[in-house]
Amino acid sequence: MKKLVNDPKNVVIEAVAGFGAAHADIVRVSTDPVYIARSDAPISGKVGLVSGGGSGHEPLHGGFVGFGMLDAAVPGAVFTSPTPDPILAATKAVDGGAGVLHIVKNYTGDVLNFETAADLALAEGIEVRSVIVNDDVAVKDSLYTAGRRGVAGTVLVEKIAGAAAERGDSLEAVTAVAERVISQVRSMGVALTPCVVPHAGEGSFTLGEDEIEIGIGIHGEPGRARIKLEPADAIVDRLLGPILEDIPFVRGDQVLLFVNGMGGTPQIELYIVFRRAAEVLAEQGITVVRTLVGNFTTSLEMQGASVTVLKLDAELTSLWDAPVQTAALRWGR
Repeated sequence: MKKLVNDPKNVVIEAVAGFGAAHADIVRVSTDPVYIARSDAPISGKVGLVSGGGSGHEPLHGGFVGFGMLDAAVPGAVFTSPTPDPILAATKAVDGGAGVLHIVKNYTGDVLNFETAADLALAEGIEVRSVIVNDDVAVKDSLYTAGRRGVAGTVLVEKIAGAAAERGDSLEAVTAVAERVISQVRSMGVALTPCVVPHAGEGSFTLGEDEIEIGIGIHGEPGRARIKLEPADAIVDRLLGPILEDIPFVRGDQVLLFVNGMGGTPQIELYIVFRRAAEVLAEQGITVVRTLVGNFTTSLEMQGASVTVLKLDAELTSLWDAPVQTAALRWGR
């Protein structure tokens, strides 16, 4: 294993400190307990948005803290949920009096720990609502979840709910917008290689030189099938088919198409994936009106990609277009 780390036990603390130093105009960081908050938080009268989860998925979630998106992010150890204490600290740090929304990926540890933190916050007089992101169509249950996993669609939930909070919506309204995105977004991914968790020092699973895993989770959980490597177009077809059937998406829909890299996949390959996905959608009479391509929800250095499709309406499109200024996503400001 070759990694640019010092002591594997200090990876998250040192990375958070470096992130804070690099983006001091946008965020401030706490290292005890560990969380990342907007530099101007709390904002009086504004609903606060808090998300988080295991580290190793950067820029999720810390890279999305800033104007128009998250107010705070809570990183746990690599691939491990943060405990309730830092979640509570982050919640208190961004409470501007209008309540706080927790955006939680559907992994058992995340759900339980955010739930506990919400109860603790309520005991201190902070109103907290929670939404559970479960956009992965690959499997119903996994080693980490009861029900579908939360994966790259989380980025879209955070952006659109963040825009609603930024324009001054109430906690109830921001929660409703987040739930609408969750109900209309679906994702599925593929892994070409495993990743190496720093403290483990070896691959999280094993794939043959000519094998890929269809429907992989962002922690290396098994997917739907392990198959021989195929051309990119055939792989995209395997990912898009279950996505389009799930809601289902239908002719006439307008969508946001998001191709996400898992950390070790070059941009040139992601655009090959995007090209085929857009082609398939066009063939089915589904219009791509917004796009996103890049490494936004990663699995350390895993080679692979995921495809996410979000059914849009006029309001969701307007909220997606609204200004955002974070380390990883920025436009309109």
